[in-house]
Amino acid sequence: MVLVVATLYKFVRLPDAAMMQPILLSQCQQQGVKGTILLAEEGINGTIAGSRMAIDAVLSFLRADPRLADLEHKESFADVQPFDRLKVRLKAEIVTIGVPEADPNMQVGTYVDPEEWNTLIADPDVTVIDTRNAYEVSIGSFQGAENPQTRSFRQFPEYVRTHLDPAQHKKVALFCTGGIRCEKASALMLAQGFEEVYHLKGGILKYLEAVPIDESLWEGECFVFDQRVAVQHGLEPGTHDLCRSCGHPLSEADKAAPNYEYGIACPHCASNLTEKK
Repeated sequence: MVLVVATLYKFVRLPDAAMMQPILLSQCQQQGVKGTILLAEEGINGTIAGSRMAIDAVLSFLRADPRLADLEHKESFADVQPFDRLKVRLKAEIVTIGVPEADPNMQVGTYVDPEEWNTLIADPDVTVIDTRNAYEVSIGSFQGAENPQTRSFRQFPEYVRTHLDPAQHKKVALFCTGGIRCEKASALMLAQGFEEVYHLKGGILKYLEAVPIDESLWEGECFVFDQRVAVQHGLEPGTHDLCRSCGHPLSEADKAAPNYEYGIACPHCASNLTEKK
């Protein structure tokens, strides 16, 4: 049976998030879906996988809440369940940046549809920034995009402070996997005085789904946070595996390297291998 993988998020005030958590957990358990959903007072974020009927039921349950009636989601498919278990967790933030002024419920950048994205990033006056972490960027990104070299999203505010200037960077285009980190990043940059901040609506996943490969400016594969590891154009499964030691995505060349040993080390972590390991 082909499983549906649904990715969703929405920034919306949910002061009753703690009360919602056990009810949503029960609903997901009843439908037999697996994956992770995060709830916070600022909104909801998650990726779940299950049968067509199960995913539709959970989405209908969520959209029955008037605050989530317009909840958007993106779909891809898997032949085997990409998650080991189900988690519905209460968090301080649905994507952690640790800066209070980064509040998409207050202000957010300009959404750009995937079909318009190529035109925007081809503009030489636009600074294009990949807001994902370095290990994600390493297997694929848009042509000409800047890599902040972050290890976690919490480091992005420091990158903005040290590398970007509202007086110099008049137009900035941000992108990430599904769009959620871009919303927070755009809210942060607007709060710090940047004038024109754009972000890719639906993220890389929507772009790979909507834009034909012969028109695409995407290079490589897109890292995803489940057992598929990466996806390609059309959201087809990618070719990367995951290092079971350090969690870095691995190409075929990585696995052919002399310092690769399954479950023990890869070219990205072999130099840090301890005697005990």
